[in-house]
Amino acid sequence: MEQKINGNISGIRDVLLDEMKTLYDMDQPAGTFASRELLEAMCAFTGRINREISVYISRAGLIKDVSVGDDRTVSMPEMRLVRNIDRLCGVRCIHTHPNGSGYLSDVDLGTLNAMRLDAMCAIGVKEGQPTSFYAAFVGEVVDEERKPLIYGPLRYDRLPQRGLLDAILEADQRLKAPAVDVAAAKPERAILVGIENNEGYDTLGELEELAKTAGVEVIRRESQKKRSIDSATYIGSGKADELRLLSSATEADLFIFDDELSAIQIRNLEDILCTPVIDRTMLILDIFATRATSREGRLQVELAQLQYRLPRLLGTGLALSRQGAGVGARGPGEKKLEIDRRRIRRRIYELKEELKEVEGQRSLRRTARKKTGVPLIALVGYTNAGKSTLLNALTNASVLAEDKLFATLDPVVRQITLPQGTACILSDTVGFINKLPTDLIEAFRSTLEEVRDADLILHVIDSSCPHYEVQMQVVDEVLTSLGAGNTPRIDVYNKVDKEGALPAHRGTFVHISALTGQGLEDLLTKAEETLNRGQRLIELFIPYEKYDAMQALRAAGNILEESHEATGTRVKVLIAEDRLWKVKKNLGQEGS
Repeated sequence: MEQKINGNISGIRDVLLDEMKTLYDMDQPAGTFASRELLEAMCAFTGRINREISVYISRAGLIKDVSVGDDRTVSMPEMRLVRNIDRLCGVRCIHTHPNGSGYLSDVDLGTLNAMRLDAMCAIGVKEGQPTSFYAAFVGEVVDEERKPLIYGPLRYDRLPQRGLLDAILEADQRLKAPAVDVAAAKPERAILVGIENNEGYDTLGELEELAKTAGVEVIRRESQKKRSIDSATYIGSGKADELRLLSSATEADLFIFDDELSAIQIRNLEDILCTPVIDRTMLILDIFATRATSREGRLQVELAQLQYRLPRLLGTGLALSRQGAGVGARGPGEKKLEIDRRRIRRRIYELKEELKEVEGQRSLRRTARKKTGVPLIALVGYTNAGKSTLLNALTNASVLAEDKLFATLDPVVRQITLPQGTACILSDTVGFINKLPTDLIEAFRSTLEEVRDADLILHVIDSSCPHYEVQMQVVDEVLTSLGAGNTPRIDVYNKVDKEGALPAHRGTFVHISALTGQGLEDLLTKAEETLNRGQRLIELFIPYEKYDAMQALRAAGNILEESHEATGTRVKVLIAEDRLWKVKKNLGQEGS
């Protein structure tokens, strides 16, 4: 392997770089953890360039890498490290600190655990001379976290060489011990990243709730003040470098960004951060994938996922090409990238065809329901506003209701009778959220059409949320896009039992607590009044010889009571004034 100085070598003269290559010749003798000559040479070079210098040493004592950083950090080199959860990688890192102290930083200790290094060591440098020396080794698990074992401060010229080498072997044994590593049982640790905006509410706080719903542990929230989004890295290269160090210090497994990222942005960020990156859309789709239980829901989620992935497929050149035989098929051939795209397009077509079949079945049920004249009430609202809890309180539906975003996904329909006897159907729909993926709205359009066809919308609002007005605006925008902006609506301010929940209101409204039952009777009464507005409650007797009028009556109104007598049927019906004349005409009672 070519021996060269890696890392940040800009501004360093070639003559000095050649001198620094002599560090590769300082292999460590058997029984030596770090020789005095190596440490003094590293400190001398640090004094001349005022930058951190790191060396990586194998267990055989060979110098595997020499890298240069800046005055605060030095990056992990591009090395093939043999590591897994039950053993160390086989190399130890020794680096300099130009600030005079060898005390190990959080970044140093995080890198030790994340990379399973044999040891992470630092030596302070002051005016080119070595000061204190610290060495850390993978330690025991305490409170589900692995605490490094730290030696120091030590004198660089009197290092306990054999003791430090033995500490590597002891760390190996700690990793091999049964039930020691808890990484598999622990949730993924994520850092949330966003750009400060004028949304009017805490978007990163909402992203944290989404992450918790997905089973992710949020360990840090980072925001960037930036006028415009960087097309290459979303947050800018400088902030990305800061996040890379933060990832090492906190042992993060994942970065979650608060906006939808392009394929180029994801690739560039993962190259810089050396950690997996997902965006808000990917997180929401993942939650939907785990929550969908019905056939239609699973089809809709898979369709949305594939539509999201298709424009984000990236190839890596000719290595992904497939060759064929014969004239016209020679050469690079069809790239694997194109094969993947073709397969995804084919699967999208198949999913859309299956959803058309399901949508047809839903349309038949919708038509049959309309023939009965039973009105439909749709529950809509921001996710976690309490729709499922309200449905359970009104109908004993036993729908899953948790204090999580998107706790329920598949729509639920239940029958309910209002206080004055009006029979209706209550439908719970998927919750809305800010920045809801466009692909997801499109995939769930057939399900959301239940809202468009509703006779009344109950807009459930979490009145305890300080940003409920912003959430209401999001719901309004989605309803307008679905063509349900003019449907009669009642604003249902939920969770008024919580302290500080005293919302302003508009239009027709009611204050309730779905959890305690407060205000539910008032809600049902107002729902019935809204449904029956402009209608008359009348009693009719329909002779059997004019029984065709019953068909028109069922189509035009809502029959509340029906009793059969010797010569005909007596009904009590709720019907609009403009439709009543047609029924009376069939009965020959136009003037009555």
